[in-house]
Amino acid sequence: MASLMILLPIALVFFGLAIFLFWWSVGNKQFDDLDREGQRILFDEKTKPRDPHQQPQGESHHDA
Repeated sequence: MASLMILLPIALVFFGLAIFLFWWSVGNKQFDDLDREGQRILFDEKTKPRDPHQQPQGESHHDA
C-alpha cells in the first residue's frame, strides 16, 4: 500500500506531462502536414544535372 502512495503521484505527473506535450505539439502545428514527410523520402530532390565538362570547385588546372 505504501508503494501505491509513491507510484500513483509519479504516474499522474507522467500522464499530465504527456497531455501537456501533446497539446503543445498540436498548438505548434506538428501534425498539420503528415503526408509530405512520408512522401519526401520517396522522391529525389530536383537538382540541376552536373556538367561533366565543368571542373569541380576548388580545383584548377594551370598549364605551366
